[in-house]
Parts: sequence; structure tokens; C-alpha cells
Amino acid sequence: MIGGFTEDQFRRYARHIVLEEVGGKGQKRLLESRVLVVGAGGLGSPAALYLAAAGVGTLGLCDGDVVDLSNLHRQILHGTADVGRRKVDSGKDAIGRINPDVRVVMHPLRLAAENAAELVAGYDVVVDGSDNFATKFLLNDVAVQRGVPLVIGAILRFSGQLLTVLRDTACYRCVFEEAPPPGLVPACQEAGVLGAVAGVVGSLQAVEVLKVLLGRGVPYCNRILVYDALQGFREVAVARRPGCRACIPGENLTVLPQPNS
Repeated sequence: MIGGFTEDQFRRYARHIVLEEVGGKGQKRLLESRVLVVGAGGLGSPAALYLAAAGVGTLGLCDGDVVDLSNLHRQILHGTADVGRRKVDSGKDAIGRINPDVRVVMHPLRLAAENAAELVAGYDVVVDGSDNFATKFLLNDVAVQRGVPLVIGAILRFSGQLLTVLRDTACYRCVFEEAPPPGLVPACQEAGVLGAVAGVVGSLQAVEVLKVLLGRGVPYCNRILVYDALQGFREVAVARRPGCRACIPGENLTVLPQPNS
């Protein structure tokens, strides 16, 4: 043992441990942390891989879908041989190849009002890698009510967005009170998405999770990071909205009614 690490762990995380902002204490905190990744797709793939490589001790993968050939240009948790497999299964295999010490908890289901609160409650941070408004609002509402940090990502065509929600900061519903009418915003299968954009935003989500777990840096709270692959980065300031249904404190932590998606 070296400083509380096995020899293999010390070698694996040496470039973290040498960082003053991480060190042995921070690396141990990561090894003891639990992070839920909702959506093992374009955003969840790079986020999960980098969190596993960083040594986050427990990773939950929540996805009820199977791998399709059309996923593979952006969903790097999966390969050609995985087509037709459950995403949580191929995701677990990929994470094991990166870091076999990471415990992967598979949740082969779609997030719903009936299971969201129980699922989120078991984790220290949640990564939103979902691709629809209903899931984003539901995950936001439950995370805010439970006081669990949430890192939200979104991508479409050549652009992506990132927002981190902590206690007493602007949440997703503060910014977007309701989902847009069905059909107003096209999905990726309709409008397309540059695969590498998912890699950029998902990797940034992993960075945000590590910042939150380590208590270092300034997370993207009260500001949305907007990435345009054709133009660059910019930030948009946001604020808590008075009357936001998700932010109203209450003794009974209930799942709020969800907008149609």
C-alpha cells in the first residue's frame, strides 16, 4: 500500500495525485463517490468513460434502450459487435476495459415518475445525458427536490449546451419553464448531430462532476455554456426564477407533474 492506495491504484491515478487540487485525499474521495449517468448514449458515453478513468468508485448507468447501428458515430461506449445488445450491458463492458475497479450498477429502464426519486437518491451527483424534454424536466425536478447535484447536457446538429444545478442555483425549469410544443424542436434523428460534438459536451459534463465531487473550481451554475462547433464557446447568464415549481421548498418531496414531450 502507498498512502492508502494499492500499488496499481497509485500508478493508475498518479497524474491526479500529483495535482495539488486533487492529491491523495481528493482521489480517495472520487473512489468513494457514486455518480448516476442517465442515458448511455452520445453524452453519457464520454461522461461515463472519463468518470471511470478518473476513478469514480461507483457508476450507475440508466438506459432502457439497445444499441443501434445509427448510434455508433457518437455513442463511444458501444461498438459494432454490440448492435442489438442492451446499452447498459455494453456500457458496463466498456467501463470494465477502462477501469475494472469501478463498480457499475445497471439500471436497464427508462426514467419515469414512478422510479426517478428512488433512483436519484442513491447517488452523489447525476449526469443528464437524456435526449428528450420529458426526461430532462423530470430529472431536474427530482434532483432539485432531493438536493442532488445535476449536470445537464444537450446537443443538436453542431451545437451543445451545459448547465450544472446545485442547491440554491438556477435549475433547468428556472430557465425553461415548460417544454416546447411537440414538433417545435427537432430531435437528433430528424435534424442530425455531429458525433464529435457529443464528445465535447459529454467530456465537459465529466469535468463538471469531478469539480463538484472535489469541491474545486467554479461549476457552470447560473450560466449556460453554449458550444457551437462552427463558431466556438460562449456563456449565457441565467438566474433562479421566482415561482419555479421545482425550486419551491416543501416537506413532501414529490415528483412534479411533467410537461408533454
